Amino acid sequence: MSGNSDATLRAAVIDLDAVRGNLHAIRSFVGRDVAPAPLVMAVVKANAYGHGAIAVALAAQDGGVDWLGVADIDEALELRSAGVTAPILAWLHGQDADFAAAVAAEVSLGISSLAQLRAAAGAARALQRVASVQLKLDTGLSRNGVAASEWAEVFAVAREAELAGEVRVDGLFSHLSNASPADDAAQCALFDQGIAAAEGAGLSPALLHIAATAAALSLPAARYSMVRIGIGIYGLSPWGDALPAGLELVPVMTLTARVAAVRRVLAGTAASYDYTWRATRDTTLVLVPLGYADGIPRQASGRASVSIGGATHPVIGRIAMDQFIVDVGDAEVHPGDEVVLFGDPARGVPSAESWADAAGTINYEIVTRIGHRVPRSAR
Repeated sequence: MSGNSDATLRAAVIDLDAVRGNLHAIRSFVGRDVAPAPLVMAVVKANAYGHGAIAVALAAQDGGVDWLGVADIDEALELRSAGVTAPILAWLHGQDADFAAAVAAEVSLGISSLAQLRAAAGAARALQRVASVQLKLDTGLSRNGVAASEWAEVFAVAREAELAGEVRVDGLFSHLSNASPADDAAQCALFDQGIAAAEGAGLSPALLHIAATAAALSLPAARYSMVRIGIGIYGLSPWGDALPAGLELVPVMTLTARVAAVRRVLAGTAASYDYTWRATRDTTLVLVPLGYADGIPRQASGRASVSIGGATHPVIGRIAMDQFIVDVGDAEVHPGDEVVLFGDPARGVPSAESWADAAGTINYEIVTRIGHRVPRSAR
């Protein structure tokens, strides 16, 4: 991350104190009235949901997080190269995944098939190391994860590899659908069967986790020995603007730009592609240098709002690749003035959720899609 400056056309300001604060708040919430409290994994995949993986991972590590989670091995190795020493789990692998590099870097491997388990054992054997693995069980999402019909064989081979000193099965995990309480309960019941079967095969994984943010906050029975917190550490709710009573989170990202141009137009003037908007009065239009190339959803055209000078103004016309237009009426706005697309609504600016509503999507997508052209700056 680089420092911000008034000359920056666009910037995503990342509040790392909020990362640490959100982790502390969630740890306290999920651990209340429970002994022992579940461990907390901070999920920093996909460039930490667009927030900057290295900076967020280091902040989470500084905040005492127990584990970090990423999707693929390259993401894990990037963190290790940046000096992140906290335990890391990587769980999504292609046919050419470099298990040897992961084992050498002490990255725990999420294993979803017998072939992956054998590859991890082989990599460890070649390095004369022990591979940390966590077996992912498919309990209903039909994505990656070992199918229930294959559990017995995978558990048996995993135990053989443990006895051979090639792997150590540190965990079992899965993922809930969040489709309904009944569906989640059924998945937890199947997960329990998987835990029992693993233990029956001689495995003793200490890390048991199925809950991401939504279940961690709303379903105590799904907390097991660890919870995986993704969207929550970024100060956003998995349920739009709602959070459980007693939990307060602070949005981590504030997306800003600088006004590129100001233009006074007459009533009847059209703006942007397809002329979907025409001025109903004389007004002032300002140009904001962000567009769908930067992750600003075109679907929010004519529906989203931004904050300029402490006032909220509508986005009008089509959002283009590099820019969009805001109608500020008779407000006095100048080139270089700051535009806040979203941030902490408690500070009077639009939220990522309001942009998600405007685009017909979820807040996860709004922050994660912010592109590389937008520099991240820590505060």
